[in-house]
Amino acid sequence: MMSDKDTPPLTGKDIARKPRGFPDKRESLIHAQAGLVETITGVYRQWGFEALETSAFEYADALGKFLPDDDRPNAGVFAIQDDDEQWMSLRYDLTAPLARFVAEAGQSLGKPFRRYAAGPVWRNEKPGPGRFREFWQCDADTIGAPGYHADAEMIAMGAEALRAVGMAPGEFVIRVNTRRLLNGVLDGVGATSADTRLAILRALDKLDRLGAEGVADLLGAGRMDESGDYTKGAGLGASEVTRVLAFAQAGADTRAETLANLVKATGDTEEGKAGLVELEAIAKALEALGAPEGDVVIDPSVVRGLEYYTGPVYEAELLREVTGEDGKTYRIGSIGGGGRYDDLVARFTGETVPATGFSIGISRLAAAMQIMGETEKLDGPVVVLNFDKEDPTSALQLATELRRAGIRAEAYMGASGMRPQMKYADRRSSPAVVMVGEDELAKGTVTIKDLEMGALKAKAIKSNEEYREARPGQFEVPRAEMVEAIRKITEAQK
Repeated sequence: MMSDKDTPPLTGKDIARKPRGFPDKRESLIHAQAGLVETITGVYRQWGFEALETSAFEYADALGKFLPDDDRPNAGVFAIQDDDEQWMSLRYDLTAPLARFVAEAGQSLGKPFRRYAAGPVWRNEKPGPGRFREFWQCDADTIGAPGYHADAEMIAMGAEALRAVGMAPGEFVIRVNTRRLLNGVLDGVGATSADTRLAILRALDKLDRLGAEGVADLLGAGRMDESGDYTKGAGLGASEVTRVLAFAQAGADTRAETLANLVKATGDTEEGKAGLVELEAIAKALEALGAPEGDVVIDPSVVRGLEYYTGPVYEAELLREVTGEDGKTYRIGSIGGGGRYDDLVARFTGETVPATGFSIGISRLAAAMQIMGETEKLDGPVVVLNFDKEDPTSALQLATELRRAGIRAEAYMGASGMRPQMKYADRRSSPAVVMVGEDELAKGTVTIKDLEMGALKAKAIKSNEEYREARPGQFEVPRAEMVEAIRKITEAQK
Protein backbone atom coordinates (compact mmCIF):
# COMPACT_ATOMS: atom_id res chain seq x y z
CA MET A 1 0.00 0.00 0.00
CA MET A 2 1.37 3.42 -1.00
CA SER A 3 2.01 5.99 1.69
CA ASP A 4 1.55 9.71 1.21
CA LYS A 5 5.30 9.93 0.65
CA ASP A 6 5.09 7.38 -2.18
CA THR A 7 2.27 9.22 -3.98
CA PRO A 8 3.70 11.17 -6.91
CA PRO A 9 3.06 14.91 -6.72
CA LEU A 10 0.43 16.39 -9.00
CA THR A 11 1.86 18.45 -11.81
CA GLY A 12 0.60 20.35 -14.84
CA LYS A 13 -2.86 19.40 -16.01
CA ASP A 14 -3.30 16.95 -13.12
CA ILE A 15 -3.60 19.93 -10.76
CA ALA A 16 -6.17 21.74 -12.92
CA ARG A 17 -9.21 19.63 -12.14
CA LYS A 18 -12.59 20.50 -10.65
CA PRO A 19 -14.23 18.47 -7.89
CA ARG A 20 -16.65 15.82 -9.17
CA GLY A 21 -20.26 16.92 -9.28
CA PHE A 22 -19.52 20.65 -9.39
CA PRO A 23 -20.17 21.85 -12.96
CA ASP A 24 -18.48 24.71 -14.76
CA LYS A 25 -20.95 26.85 -16.71
CA ARG A 26 -20.31 29.08 -19.69
CA GLU A 27 -22.28 32.08 -20.84
CA SER A 28 -25.09 30.40 -22.79
CA LEU A 29 -26.01 28.11 -19.89
CA ILE A 30 -25.61 30.89 -17.30
CA HIS A 31 -27.84 33.14 -19.39
CA ALA A 32 -30.45 30.40 -19.83
CA GLN A 33 -30.47 29.70 -16.09
CA ALA A 34 -30.84 33.39 -15.23
CA GLY A 35 -33.69 33.70 -17.72
CA LEU A 36 -35.48 30.71 -16.20
CA VAL A 37 -35.18 32.17 -12.70
CA GLU A 38 -36.45 35.57 -13.85
CA THR A 39 -39.42 34.07 -15.70
CA ILE A 40 -40.44 31.57 -13.03
CA THR A 41 -40.12 33.99 -10.11
CA GLY A 42 -42.09 36.48 -12.20
CA VAL A 43 -44.97 33.98 -12.26
CA TYR A 44 -44.64 33.41 -8.51
CA ARG A 45 -44.77 37.17 -7.83
CA GLN A 46 -47.81 37.52 -10.08
CA TRP A 47 -49.57 34.95 -7.92
CA GLY A 48 -48.84 37.05 -4.82
CA PHE A 49 -45.73 35.36 -3.41
CA GLU A 50 -42.90 37.41 -1.90
CA ALA A 51 -39.17 36.85 -2.15
CA LEU A 52 -37.13 35.44 0.73
CA GLU A 53 -33.37 34.90 0.66
CA THR A 54 -31.64 32.83 3.32
CA SER A 55 -27.97 32.09 3.86
CA ALA A 56 -26.21 29.24 2.07
CA PHE A 57 -25.29 27.88 5.50
CA GLU A 58 -27.63 26.55 8.18
CA TYR A 59 -26.83 24.87 11.48
CA ALA A 60 -26.62 21.16 10.77
CA ASP A 61 -29.24 20.30 13.38
CA ALA A 62 -31.77 22.50 11.49
CA LEU A 63 -31.78 20.24 8.44
CA GLY A 64 -34.47 17.85 9.66
CA LYS A 65 -34.39 14.47 7.96
CA PHE A 66 -30.99 15.35 6.51
CA LEU A 67 -29.43 15.90 9.95
CA PRO A 68 -25.96 14.30 9.88
CA ASP A 69 -24.91 11.75 12.46
CA ASP A 70 -22.78 13.27 15.21
CA ASP A 71 -19.92 11.02 14.17
CA ARG A 72 -20.44 11.71 10.44
CA PRO A 73 -21.23 15.44 10.10
CA ASN A 74 -20.65 15.32 6.32
CA ALA A 75 -23.07 12.46 5.60
CA GLY A 76 -25.36 13.81 2.86
CA VAL A 77 -24.35 17.43 3.38
CA PHE A 78 -21.20 19.55 3.27
CA ALA A 79 -20.49 20.68 6.82
CA ILE A 80 -17.84 22.66 8.67
CA GLN A 81 -17.36 23.27 12.38
CA ASP A 82 -17.64 26.87 13.56
CA ASP A 83 -15.29 28.36 16.16
CA ASP A 84 -17.94 27.62 18.82
CA GLU A 85 -17.79 23.93 17.78
CA GLN A 86 -21.29 23.99 16.27
CA TRP A 87 -21.65 22.26 12.91
CA MET A 88 -22.84 24.39 9.98
CA SER A 89 -23.93 22.83 6.68
CA LEU A 90 -24.46 24.12 3.19
CA ARG A 91 -28.22 24.00 2.65
CA TYR A 92 -29.49 20.74 1.18
CA ASP A 93 -32.66 22.35 -0.22
CA LEU A 94 -34.58 25.63 0.10
CA THR A 95 -37.33 24.24 2.34
CA ALA A 96 -35.41 23.49 5.55
CA PRO A 97 -34.14 27.11 5.74
CA LEU A 98 -37.74 28.28 5.26
CA ALA A 99 -38.94 26.12 8.15
CA ARG A 100 -36.20 27.54 10.37
CA PHE A 101 -37.07 31.11 9.29
CA VAL A 102 -40.79 30.62 10.04
CA ALA A 103 -40.06 29.09 13.46
CA GLU A 104 -37.59 31.85 14.34
CA ALA A 105 -39.97 34.62 13.23
CA GLY A 106 -42.75 33.15 15.38
CA GLN A 107 -45.96 35.09 15.84
CA SER A 108 -44.50 38.22 14.20
CA LEU A 109 -44.83 36.51 10.82
CA GLY A 110 -48.37 36.79 9.51
CA LYS A 111 -49.92 33.64 8.12
CA PRO A 112 -50.44 32.40 5.60
CA PHE A 113 -46.88 33.31 4.62
CA ARG A 114 -46.29 32.93 0.88
CA ARG A 115 -42.68 33.02 -0.23
CA TYR A 116 -40.53 32.17 -3.22
CA ALA A 117 -36.79 31.63 -3.37
CA ALA A 118 -34.15 30.73 -5.94
CA GLY A 119 -30.57 29.72 -5.43
CA PRO A 120 -27.99 26.95 -5.31
CA VAL A 121 -28.19 23.95 -3.00
CA TRP A 122 -25.53 21.36 -2.21
CA ARG A 123 -25.71 17.61 -1.60
CA ASN A 124 -22.80 15.43 -0.54
CA GLU A 125 -23.85 12.47 -2.67
CA LYS A 126 -22.21 10.37 -5.33
CA PRO A 127 -22.32 12.36 -8.59
CA GLY A 128 -23.20 10.83 -11.95
CA PRO A 129 -24.55 11.74 -15.39
CA GLY A 130 -27.02 14.58 -14.84
CA ARG A 131 -26.58 14.28 -11.09
CA PHE A 132 -24.65 17.12 -9.48
CA ARG A 133 -23.55 18.04 -5.99
CA GLU A 134 -24.34 21.70 -6.63
CA PHE A 135 -27.44 22.83 -8.50
CA TRP A 136 -30.10 25.54 -8.57
CA GLN A 137 -33.71 25.29 -7.45
CA CYS A 138 -36.62 27.72 -7.61
CA ASP A 139 -39.28 27.18 -4.93
CA ALA A 140 -42.62 28.60 -3.85
CA ASP A 141 -44.27 27.68 -0.54
CA THR A 142 -47.35 28.59 1.45
CA ILE A 143 -47.07 28.28 5.24
CA GLY A 144 -50.21 28.33 7.36
CA ALA A 145 -52.89 27.30 4.82
CA PRO A 146 -54.52 23.95 5.70
CA GLY A 147 -56.97 23.69 2.79
CA TYR A 148 -56.26 21.60 -0.27
CA HIS A 149 -56.97 24.62 -2.45
CA ALA A 150 -53.47 25.73 -1.37
CA ASP A 151 -52.03 22.51 -2.85
CA ALA A 152 -54.03 23.02 -6.04
CA GLU A 153 -52.70 26.57 -6.30
CA MET A 154 -49.13 25.27 -6.10
CA ILE A 155 -49.81 22.74 -8.85
CA ALA A 156 -51.57 25.21 -11.17
CA MET A 157 -48.90 27.85 -10.59
CA GLY A 158 -46.14 25.32 -11.32
CA ALA A 159 -47.85 24.44 -14.62
CA GLU A 160 -48.13 28.13 -15.51
CA ALA A 161 -44.43 28.64 -14.74
CA LEU A 162 -43.46 25.80 -17.08
CA ARG A 163 -45.64 27.24 -19.82
CA ALA A 164 -44.04 30.63 -19.23
CA VAL A 165 -40.55 29.26 -19.93
CA GLY A 166 -41.70 27.89 -23.27
CA MET A 167 -43.12 24.44 -22.62
CA ALA A 168 -45.95 23.76 -25.07
CA PRO A 169 -49.03 21.61 -24.31
CA GLY A 170 -48.07 17.96 -24.38
CA GLU A 171 -44.41 18.65 -23.65
CA PHE A 172 -44.78 18.44 -19.88
CA VAL A 173 -47.14 17.13 -17.25
CA ILE A 174 -47.60 17.52 -13.51
CA ARG A 175 -48.72 14.25 -11.92
CA VAL A 176 -50.65 14.42 -8.64
CA ASN A 177 -51.22 11.80 -5.94
CA THR A 178 -51.60 11.73 -2.17
CA ARG A 179 -49.82 9.82 0.54
CA ARG A 180 -53.11 8.96 2.23
CA LEU A 181 -54.46 7.23 -0.87
CA LEU A 182 -51.30 5.13 -1.06
CA ASN A 183 -51.61 4.31 2.64
CA GLY A 184 -55.19 3.18 2.04
CA VAL A 185 -54.11 0.76 -0.68
CA LEU A 186 -51.30 -0.61 1.50
CA ASP A 187 -53.74 -1.11 4.38
CA GLY A 188 -56.21 -2.76 2.03
CA VAL A 189 -53.76 -5.47 0.93
CA GLY A 190 -52.66 -6.18 4.51
CA ALA A 191 -49.17 -4.69 4.17
CA THR A 192 -48.43 -4.01 7.83
CA SER A 193 -44.65 -4.18 8.07
CA ALA A 194 -42.51 -1.21 7.08
CA ASP A 195 -40.33 -3.40 4.83
CA THR A 196 -43.32 -4.75 2.88
CA ARG A 197 -44.85 -1.30 2.44
CA LEU A 198 -41.52 0.09 1.21
CA ALA A 199 -41.10 -2.82 -1.23
CA ILE A 200 -44.57 -2.15 -2.68
CA LEU A 201 -43.90 1.55 -3.10
CA ARG A 202 -40.53 0.91 -4.74
CA ALA A 203 -42.20 -1.48 -7.15
CA LEU A 204 -44.85 1.11 -8.07
CA ASP A 205 -42.12 3.68 -8.68
CA LYS A 206 -40.77 1.44 -11.47
CA LEU A 207 -44.06 1.18 -13.41
CA ASP A 208 -42.92 3.47 -16.24
CA ARG A 209 -39.64 1.63 -16.65
CA LEU A 210 -40.63 -2.01 -16.13
CA GLY A 211 -44.28 -2.03 -17.17
CA ALA A 212 -47.11 -3.90 -15.45
CA GLU A 213 -45.49 -7.33 -15.83
CA GLY A 214 -42.20 -6.29 -14.25
CA VAL A 215 -43.96 -4.52 -11.38
CA ALA A 216 -46.20 -7.55 -10.82
CA ASP A 217 -43.07 -9.67 -10.32
CA LEU A 218 -41.70 -7.15 -7.80
CA LEU A 219 -45.01 -7.09 -5.93
CA GLY A 220 -45.01 -10.89 -5.79
CA ALA A 221 -42.05 -13.26 -5.41
CA GLY A 222 -39.39 -11.12 -7.07
CA ARG A 223 -37.70 -10.38 -10.37
CA MET A 224 -34.45 -11.15 -12.15
CA ASP A 225 -33.26 -8.44 -14.54
CA GLU A 226 -31.35 -8.83 -17.82
CA SER A 227 -27.99 -8.74 -16.05
CA GLY A 228 -28.96 -11.66 -13.83
CA ASP A 229 -29.41 -9.62 -10.65
CA TYR A 230 -32.34 -10.78 -8.54
CA THR A 231 -34.58 -8.40 -6.57
CA LYS A 232 -36.68 -9.90 -3.81
CA GLY A 233 -40.38 -9.05 -4.13
CA ALA A 234 -42.91 -7.72 -1.63
CA GLY A 235 -44.44 -11.19 -1.25
CA LEU A 236 -48.05 -10.28 -2.06
CA GLY A 237 -50.51 -12.93 -3.23
CA ALA A 238 -52.00 -12.92 -6.72
CA SER A 239 -55.22 -11.12 -5.74
CA GLU A 240 -53.30 -8.45 -3.82
CA VAL A 241 -50.93 -7.93 -6.78
CA THR A 242 -53.94 -7.48 -9.07
CA ARG A 243 -55.48 -4.98 -6.68
CA VAL A 244 -52.31 -2.88 -6.36
CA LEU A 245 -51.80 -2.86 -10.14
CA ALA A 246 -55.43 -1.86 -10.71
CA PHE A 247 -54.87 1.07 -8.39
CA ALA A 248 -51.60 2.12 -10.04
CA GLN A 249 -53.15 1.93 -13.53
CA ALA A 250 -56.34 3.82 -12.66
CA GLY A 251 -55.19 6.95 -14.49
CA ALA A 252 -57.48 8.12 -17.32
CA ASP A 253 -57.82 10.93 -19.86
CA THR A 254 -59.51 13.32 -17.43
CA ARG A 255 -59.15 13.96 -13.72
CA ALA A 256 -62.84 13.10 -13.19
CA GLU A 257 -62.43 9.73 -14.92
CA THR A 258 -59.35 8.91 -12.85
CA LEU A 259 -61.18 9.71 -9.62
CA ALA A 260 -64.06 7.45 -10.68
CA ASN A 261 -61.59 4.62 -11.34
CA LEU A 262 -59.90 5.18 -8.00
CA VAL A 263 -63.17 4.84 -6.09
CA LYS A 264 -63.32 1.25 -7.37
CA ALA A 265 -59.62 0.46 -7.02
CA THR A 266 -58.83 1.99 -3.61
CA GLY A 267 -60.98 -0.15 -1.41
CA ASP A 268 -62.95 0.57 1.74
CA THR A 269 -60.27 1.90 4.13
CA GLU A 270 -60.37 5.10 6.16
CA GLU A 271 -57.06 6.33 4.72
CA GLY A 272 -58.22 5.52 1.20
CA LYS A 273 -61.46 7.46 1.68
CA ALA A 274 -59.54 10.42 3.12
CA GLY A 275 -57.14 10.34 0.17
CA LEU A 276 -60.01 10.43 -2.30
CA VAL A 277 -61.49 13.45 -0.51
CA GLU A 278 -58.11 15.22 -0.86
CA LEU A 279 -57.83 14.51 -4.58
CA GLU A 280 -61.45 15.47 -5.24
CA ALA A 281 -60.91 18.81 -3.50
CA ILE A 282 -57.71 19.42 -5.49
CA ALA A 283 -59.41 18.49 -8.78
CA LYS A 284 -62.25 20.93 -8.08
CA ALA A 285 -59.80 23.74 -7.26
CA LEU A 286 -57.67 22.98 -10.34
CA GLU A 287 -60.74 23.46 -12.50
CA ALA A 288 -61.44 26.80 -10.81
CA LEU A 289 -57.80 27.82 -11.35
CA GLY A 290 -58.04 27.00 -15.06
CA ALA A 291 -55.36 24.29 -15.04
CA PRO A 292 -55.71 22.37 -18.36
CA GLU A 293 -56.38 18.64 -18.17
CA GLY A 294 -53.27 17.95 -20.25
CA ASP A 295 -50.99 19.93 -17.93
CA VAL A 296 -52.11 18.36 -14.65
CA VAL A 297 -53.24 14.76 -14.23
CA ILE A 298 -54.09 12.60 -11.24
CA ASP A 299 -51.67 9.69 -11.33
CA PRO A 300 -51.92 7.08 -8.53
CA SER A 301 -48.53 5.61 -9.48
CA VAL A 302 -46.65 8.72 -8.30
CA VAL A 303 -44.47 7.80 -5.33
CA ARG A 304 -42.12 10.47 -3.97
CA GLY A 305 -40.85 11.65 -0.60
CA LEU A 306 -43.30 9.69 1.50
CA GLU A 307 -41.13 10.11 4.61
CA TYR A 308 -41.25 13.85 4.05
CA TYR A 309 -44.70 14.67 2.70
CA THR A 310 -47.84 14.32 4.79
CA GLY A 311 -50.55 14.60 2.13
CA PRO A 312 -50.73 15.43 -1.59
CA VAL A 313 -47.57 14.96 -3.66
CA TYR A 314 -46.88 16.16 -7.19
CA GLU A 315 -44.15 15.65 -9.75
CA ALA A 316 -43.37 17.68 -12.88
CA GLU A 317 -42.04 15.73 -15.85
CA LEU A 318 -40.77 16.72 -19.28
CA LEU A 319 -42.36 14.48 -21.89
CA ARG A 320 -40.47 15.63 -24.97
CA GLU A 321 -37.92 13.13 -26.23
CA VAL A 322 -34.51 14.29 -27.48
CA THR A 323 -31.84 12.63 -29.58
CA GLY A 324 -28.37 12.54 -28.06
CA GLU A 325 -25.02 12.68 -29.83
CA ASP A 326 -24.97 8.88 -29.76
CA GLY A 327 -28.14 8.79 -31.86
CA LYS A 328 -30.22 7.34 -29.02
CA THR A 329 -33.52 8.83 -27.89
CA TYR A 330 -33.80 10.09 -24.33
CA ARG A 331 -36.54 11.51 -22.14
CA ILE A 332 -35.39 14.12 -19.62
CA GLY A 333 -37.95 13.06 -17.01
CA SER A 334 -38.49 14.79 -13.67
CA ILE A 335 -37.76 18.53 -13.49
CA GLY A 336 -39.50 19.35 -10.21
CA GLY A 337 -42.24 18.57 -7.77
CA GLY A 338 -43.52 19.16 -4.30
CA GLY A 339 -46.24 18.37 -1.84
CA ARG A 340 -47.72 19.03 1.59
CA TYR A 341 -45.32 18.86 4.55
CA ASP A 342 -47.26 19.80 7.68
CA ASP A 343 -44.67 18.38 10.11
CA LEU A 344 -41.55 20.30 9.06
CA VAL A 345 -41.92 23.46 11.16
CA ALA A 346 -43.00 21.31 14.13
CA ARG A 347 -39.38 20.19 14.50
CA PHE A 348 -38.64 23.64 15.92
CA THR A 349 -41.91 24.64 17.58
CA GLY A 350 -43.53 21.35 18.57
CA GLU A 351 -46.71 22.52 16.85
CA THR A 352 -47.97 21.29 13.49
CA VAL A 353 -48.03 24.09 10.93
CA PRO A 354 -49.75 23.39 7.58
CA ALA A 355 -47.39 23.91 4.65
CA THR A 356 -47.24 23.10 0.97
CA GLY A 357 -44.68 23.88 -1.72
CA PHE A 358 -43.48 23.37 -5.28
CA SER A 359 -39.88 23.28 -6.50
CA ILE A 360 -38.52 23.50 -10.05
CA GLY A 361 -35.01 22.19 -10.70
CA ILE A 362 -33.49 25.15 -12.54
CA SER A 363 -30.17 23.46 -13.34
CA ARG A 364 -31.89 20.35 -14.66
CA LEU A 365 -34.39 22.37 -16.70
CA ALA A 366 -31.63 24.59 -18.15
CA ALA A 367 -29.58 21.52 -19.08
CA ALA A 368 -32.66 19.92 -20.67
CA MET A 369 -33.40 23.05 -22.70
CA GLN A 370 -29.77 23.16 -23.84
CA ILE A 371 -29.96 19.53 -24.99
CA MET A 372 -33.21 20.28 -26.83
CA GLY A 373 -31.68 23.33 -28.51
CA GLU A 374 -34.08 25.65 -26.70
CA THR A 375 -31.51 27.95 -25.12
CA GLU A 376 -31.25 31.38 -26.69
CA LYS A 377 -28.42 31.85 -29.18
CA LEU A 378 -26.28 34.55 -27.60
CA ASP A 379 -24.45 36.97 -29.85
CA GLY A 380 -20.99 37.88 -28.70
CA PRO A 381 -19.65 41.43 -28.69
CA VAL A 382 -18.88 43.46 -31.78
CA VAL A 383 -15.10 43.29 -32.09
CA VAL A 384 -13.15 46.37 -33.17
CA LEU A 385 -9.99 45.08 -34.81
CA ASN A 386 -6.74 46.72 -33.78
CA PHE A 387 -4.29 47.37 -36.62
CA ASP A 388 -1.94 49.65 -34.67
CA LYS A 389 0.07 47.59 -32.21
CA GLU A 390 1.87 50.63 -30.87
CA ASP A 391 -1.16 52.88 -30.39
CA PRO A 392 -4.61 51.19 -30.15
CA THR A 393 -6.33 54.49 -29.37
CA SER A 394 -8.63 54.40 -32.41
CA ALA A 395 -9.88 50.89 -31.65
CA LEU A 396 -10.47 51.79 -28.00
CA GLN A 397 -12.42 54.92 -28.97
CA LEU A 398 -14.65 53.07 -31.43
CA ALA A 399 -15.46 50.33 -28.91
CA THR A 400 -16.30 52.97 -26.31
CA GLU A 401 -18.59 54.75 -28.78
CA LEU A 402 -20.47 51.51 -29.50
CA ARG A 403 -20.88 50.69 -25.80
CA ARG A 404 -22.20 54.17 -25.05
CA ALA A 405 -24.83 53.54 -27.72
CA GLY A 406 -25.91 50.40 -25.85
CA ILE A 407 -24.12 47.93 -28.14
CA ARG A 408 -22.00 45.18 -26.64
CA ALA A 409 -18.49 45.77 -27.95
CA GLU A 410 -14.80 45.30 -27.27
CA ALA A 411 -11.51 46.38 -28.81
CA TYR A 412 -9.19 43.48 -29.63
CA MET A 413 -6.48 43.21 -27.03
CA GLY A 414 -3.25 41.76 -28.38
CA ALA A 415 -0.62 42.07 -31.07
CA SER A 416 -1.94 39.50 -33.57
CA GLY A 417 -2.50 40.08 -37.26
CA MET A 418 -5.83 40.38 -39.03
CA ARG A 419 -6.47 36.65 -39.58
CA PRO A 420 -6.10 35.70 -35.87
CA GLN A 421 -8.27 38.68 -34.92
CA MET A 422 -11.00 37.52 -37.33
CA LYS A 423 -10.77 33.99 -35.90
CA TYR A 424 -11.14 35.49 -32.43
CA ALA A 425 -14.32 37.32 -33.51
CA ASP A 426 -15.72 34.08 -34.97
CA ARG A 427 -14.95 32.21 -31.77
CA ARG A 428 -16.77 34.89 -29.75
CA SER A 429 -19.87 34.56 -32.01
CA SER A 430 -19.52 38.24 -32.89
CA PRO A 431 -22.26 39.64 -35.13
CA ALA A 432 -19.81 42.00 -36.83
CA VAL A 433 -16.29 43.43 -36.76
CA VAL A 434 -15.21 47.03 -37.24
CA MET A 435 -11.94 47.79 -39.02
CA VAL A 436 -10.06 51.09 -39.16
CA GLY A 437 -6.76 51.32 -40.96
CA GLU A 438 -4.77 54.26 -42.30
CA ASP A 439 -7.08 54.63 -45.32
CA GLU A 440 -10.23 54.74 -43.17
CA LEU A 441 -8.65 57.22 -40.74
CA ALA A 442 -7.73 59.50 -43.64
CA LYS A 443 -11.25 59.37 -45.10
CA GLY A 444 -13.13 59.51 -41.77
CA THR A 445 -14.76 56.14 -42.41
CA VAL A 446 -14.90 52.66 -40.90
CA THR A 447 -15.10 49.27 -42.60
CA ILE A 448 -17.71 46.90 -41.18
CA LYS A 449 -18.05 43.19 -41.82
CA ASP A 450 -21.38 41.47 -41.12
CA LEU A 451 -20.04 38.05 -40.12
CA GLU A 452 -23.31 36.19 -40.49
CA MET A 453 -24.13 37.67 -43.90
CA GLY A 454 -20.54 37.19 -44.97
CA ALA A 455 -20.65 33.50 -44.06
CA LEU A 456 -23.90 33.01 -46.00
CA LYS A 457 -22.60 34.75 -49.14
CA ALA A 458 -19.25 32.98 -48.95
CA LYS A 459 -20.97 29.62 -49.47
CA ALA A 460 -21.74 30.60 -53.07
CA ILE A 461 -18.14 31.63 -53.83
CA LYS A 462 -15.97 28.95 -55.39
CA SER A 463 -12.43 30.40 -55.44
CA ASN A 464 -10.14 32.38 -53.14
CA GLU A 465 -9.67 35.00 -55.86
CA GLU A 466 -13.43 35.53 -56.14
CA TYR A 467 -13.70 35.70 -52.33
CA ARG A 468 -11.00 38.39 -52.08
CA GLU A 469 -12.67 40.35 -54.86
CA ALA A 470 -16.20 40.12 -53.44
CA ARG A 471 -15.35 40.54 -49.73
CA PRO A 472 -18.83 39.17 -48.80
CA GLY A 473 -20.69 41.02 -46.04
CA GLN A 474 -18.12 43.84 -45.95
CA PHE A 475 -18.86 47.52 -46.56
CA GLU A 476 -17.58 51.00 -45.71
CA VAL A 477 -19.56 53.79 -44.01
CA PRO A 478 -18.76 57.25 -42.64
CA ARG A 479 -17.59 57.18 -39.04
CA ALA A 480 -20.72 59.06 -37.94
CA GLU A 481 -22.93 56.26 -39.34
CA MET A 482 -21.08 53.38 -37.66
CA VAL A 483 -23.43 52.97 -34.71
CA GLU A 484 -26.57 52.91 -36.86
CA ALA A 485 -25.01 50.42 -39.30
CA ILE A 486 -23.98 48.07 -36.48
CA ARG A 487 -27.41 48.38 -34.88
CA LYS A 488 -29.10 47.33 -38.15
CA ILE A 489 -26.84 44.27 -38.37
CA THR A 490 -27.49 43.11 -34.81
CA GLU A 491 -31.27 43.64 -35.11
CA ALA A 492 -31.38 41.78 -38.45
CA GLN A 493 -29.48 38.83 -36.95
CA LYS A 494 -31.87 38.63 -34.01
